Amino acid sequence: MTTRTAKAKKATVQSIKADVQDKAKAAYAKGSAVAGELGTITKGNVAALVVSGKILGAGLKTLGDDSVADGKQAVDSFVADLKAFAAVKSPKEFFELQFQVAKRNIDTAVALGGKNGKAFGKLASDVAAPLAGQAKANVAKLRAVA
Repeated sequence: MTTRTAKAKKATVQSIKADVQDKAKAAYAKGSAVAGELGTITKGNVAALVVSGKILGAGLKTLGDDSVADGKQAVDSFVADLKAFAAVKSPKEFFELQFQVAKRNIDTAVALGGKNGKAFGKLASDVAAPLAGQAKANVAKLRAVA
């Protein structure tokens, strides 16, 4: 092997080594940037969880308050129904009242079911909104860094 060939090989090896070092430095810089963003992302995730928890707590309290109000209304209706049944004077009147009460109770149950279904759906959507927003932000941050 001649010195010219050895020098050419050494230059090629040094060029490859420099290229690998440059790529390693760039990868390290990107990794450092990603690591720096992970702290920000984690803080954002925790904040989104806290907001979602507050929304969930407030929503469950509202649903609970509504349920208590519905329960009170049901008790009031029951007491009124008992008084109405106590005032019945004929079997015909009894069966008419029974039909009216049954119809009202079924209508009320259907209405409450729909109302509660909508309320739970809205609550789930409201609770998920901060988490979804944070997830989008996380993806945007990681794409910007990468």
